[in-house]
Amino acid sequence: MTTPAYLNALRAFEAAARHRSFSAAAAELNVTPAAVGQQVRNLESWLGIALFARAGSGSARLVLTEAARAALPDIREGFERLSVGLSRLKDASVHAGLTITVSPAFAAKWLLPRIERFQQAYPDLDVLLDTNARSVDFLAERIDVGVRYGAGKWPGLTAMPLMDEVIFPVCSPHFPLLVDGRLPADALERCPLIHDLSMGSDPDYPTWRMWLDAAGHPQIKADHGLRINNSAAVLQAAIDGQGLALARSVMVKDDLEAGRLIRPFADKGLDCPLTQAYYVVYRPECGELAKVQAFRDWLLGEAGKPGSEA
Repeated sequence: MTTPAYLNALRAFEAAARHRSFSAAAAELNVTPAAVGQQVRNLESWLGIALFARAGSGSARLVLTEAARAALPDIREGFERLSVGLSRLKDASVHAGLTITVSPAFAAKWLLPRIERFQQAYPDLDVLLDTNARSVDFLAERIDVGVRYGAGKWPGLTAMPLMDEVIFPVCSPHFPLLVDGRLPADALERCPLIHDLSMGSDPDYPTWRMWLDAAGHPQIKADHGLRINNSAAVLQAAIDGQGLALARSVMVKDDLEAGRLIRPFADKGLDCPLTQAYYVVYRPECGELAKVQAFRDWLLGEAGKPGSEA
């Protein structure tokens, strides 16, 4: 087997082993499942050993043999190192590329209003922004760096703290129940509540019920109102005057500064701190790439500017 042939076969094996599926590997590699299967069979023939066994009768899920399972970490690490080496070569080209992954809400409410400053500082760096609500596979999807929200632990990734945040109520400055820019306590019960479901899987994420109890309003019902699964859309609904929203301080910063939203309660002691935070994330082997360092340092600088956290 020639060098290009065995590299292609190893790539097919690595993808199939990671996904436990020829079909999923084929989708990643942009070939047919039959082509992946043939590459794996060629590798098995060349090596003289089996790499996969079926999980059971009628199952399409692949099971690695003991030999394949033992070799897979080294093969994957090898492809990771090749990817880093290729990235270094691309960094030296006229138009180096930087692929960034962030959530759609973080892109809309924090990163996009600022990204022009990064592009001005690095005009020869072509930026590809991948806005995805799911956690992507950095290796498989060729991601250089990203921003994630969570507890700071993601397998296979280095995570550097970027921003903490708190949560508090906001509304439009034109909200009809306001009196001199504040919401009277006796008007709170009549407010439509906008619920952010984007962090619904986190049991520690504050809800309207939690905030109302902490603010001394246990009698107010919190099971009504508008429910939205995107933090940026929650803020837009509040801007449009559809009700009172619990806002994440990082997301709402620009809207508060621009006057599109206001904080209708003067007592900041009722802010709810969040147990999770924003992190800059990247594969450990990519941390020394100049383009990753540039974007990481720029993010940290932006986050450290006065008023970066509301």
